[in-house]
Amino acid sequence: MELGLYTFADVDPSPSVAKGPEAARRLKNLLEEIELADQVGLDVFGLGEHHRPDYAASSPATILAAAAVKTKSIRLTSAVTVLSSDDPVRVFQQFSTLDLLSDGRAEIMAGRGSFIESFPLFGYNLEDYDELFSEKLDLLLALRDEEVITWEGQMRAAIHGRGVYPRPLQEKLPIWIAVGGTPQSVARAGAYGLPVALAIIGGEPRRFAPLFDLYREAARRAGQDPAVLKTSINVHGFIADTTEAAADQFYGPQAEVMNRIGRERGWGPTSRMHFDMARSPSGALFVGDPETVAEKIVEHHRIFGNDRFLLQMAIGLMPHDQIMRGIELYGTKVAPLVRKALTDAPQPAKAEA
Repeated sequence: MELGLYTFADVDPSPSVAKGPEAARRLKNLLEEIELADQVGLDVFGLGEHHRPDYAASSPATILAAAAVKTKSIRLTSAVTVLSSDDPVRVFQQFSTLDLLSDGRAEIMAGRGSFIESFPLFGYNLEDYDELFSEKLDLLLALRDEEVITWEGQMRAAIHGRGVYPRPLQEKLPIWIAVGGTPQSVARAGAYGLPVALAIIGGEPRRFAPLFDLYREAARRAGQDPAVLKTSINVHGFIADTTEAAADQFYGPQAEVMNRIGRERGWGPTSRMHFDMARSPSGALFVGDPETVAEKIVEHHRIFGNDRFLLQMAIGLMPHDQIMRGIELYGTKVAPLVRKALTDAPQPAKAEA
């Protein structure tokens, strides 16, 4: 199982904070975090696209390209690319360029987006939310598979016999589909035979396990090769030297972000009691010392049989030194424990309800 991190490059959205210097500070720290993740042997780093004052990563491919020249082994992916409001040709070109700069380590994680700011920003109608993603995914896959493309759809101008360059170093640029728990999205990924990444930020993770069964069944019905079906769970969490320190350091920034988003979406406020329940063995937060987090990762691998696990530690205004220590512990303590446990397991895990 691949182990990695993802973030949205959170910044301070306060009106009193100068936006340029704040974003410059965060991006400098972010590159250090990606470089450290590579040095301690983590497998993947993902960066999510957003167009809001609380996040600095509106152009993940640009930032990942900067990280590509500072790293050697870690795979670099969007988490996610909001494909519905972007042009698939430009997305493909940008990530092909990233692939060339990184010697074949680029991936795209495409999704419809959990925020809507990009739609009016780029002139798209939210009423076309599903149609835009479906059609643009079709075009992106065509671009991946053919150098010279002829394509026609309803939401974008047709392409007639045009070459799209540069081509990536990898024979096929990996494209994952990111989902938030919608069965239709999971089934679509299976029917296309694409890897799927499931975001779990609340509730009991084991309740999401049937979605992977649905994914595999949809793939089987579509005649897809089971060997190409990969799954990831993407979660919130934090690692520190002690479980008490991890909980105390992570709670404030994570709660502030969840409450801010909750006010926009009509959620009730969170509390320390809710947080402590969520970091219990059956909860959605992976928070604790290395042994605690490793044990929870292994236990959930038994439930999901997932091929990848991505942890979002840099949420809100987490101090950079705490993030760096968390990454160090993830790579040097948690990852070896998880890898040993999975190597020693008698047989691969299987998803169960």
